[in-house]
Amino acid sequence: MRPSEPGDAVRRMLGVEISGSSPLSSGLSLVEAADGRRIVAKRGAGTGANAAEAAGLRWLGEPGDVPTPEVYGCDEDWLLLEHLPSAAPDVDAARDFGRGLAGLHLRGAPAFGAAPPGGPVDAWIGLAPMRNITEDDWPAFFATHRIEPYLRAARDDGALTAEQAAVITQVSDGLCDIAGPDEPPARLHGDAWNGNLHWSTGGVWLLDPAAHGGHRESDLAMIRLFGAPLLEHILDAYAEAAADAGAPLADGWRDRVGLHQLFPLLVHTVLFGGGYAAQTVAAARSALKARAR
Repeated sequence: MRPSEPGDAVRRMLGVEISGSSPLSSGLSLVEAADGRRIVAKRGAGTGANAAEAAGLRWLGEPGDVPTPEVYGCDEDWLLLEHLPSAAPDVDAARDFGRGLAGLHLRGAPAFGAAPPGGPVDAWIGLAPMRNITEDDWPAFFATHRIEPYLRAARDDGALTAEQAAVITQVSDGLCDIAGPDEPPARLHGDAWNGNLHWSTGGVWLLDPAAHGGHRESDLAMIRLFGAPLLEHILDAYAEAAADAGAPLADGWRDRVGLHQLFPLLVHTVLFGGGYAAQTVAAARSALKARAR
């Protein structure tokens, strides 16, 4: 029987009774287990979403560079996670996170587009489907699997005009000239906007990944997209740690922010409509401008 309540999922998957349950937000509940654990029960966005998120959290957390919540269990309906109390942002935590994220990226991935071990090819970014299909180089991966599917969907739905879509196509067609120096695949969070960086005991924790093998500048661009507390402290510590590890960020990485923001902005355009169209086109124009420098 498919569980209809978060408490049912905890009982069934963990074999423990519960002492209480309360909603946190849409699709998210806090369950108090009789064994003392406080468990976040999260409804999946769609088929394979919980398996993808669970695999991503385990892959990102495995080396210990940046903390991730413990995954207690998952099925097609529910994902059960360790509950993390909130804490105020502070400079030390921000710098620790920047250094940790640099180390995490440098752990690498088998290929661009590689799913986390045990994760499905058909994954998700937020409420949007996302396919993890490998390619030999990052421009081919990003154009084929991160720009073009969402560009088609946004154009077909009328969220982007033909003229706006043409600007983005220029970026996709010219990625080899825009992408900057070649880099090995990074172990990427994939959706590292501020809402998925949780300030808690022990620093900044990574939540809700769209994890895959990608370009490390993509995570940095995503952190910048909607802002984050103490952003420059995070980025400065990241750059210092990457340089100390012998893998400094490539020259011009700040000029390529628009390029790497193009994917999440296209996803937002598909999910939420044309209100994001202008920002998406501006990111594409920024990428084209960076190529001209």
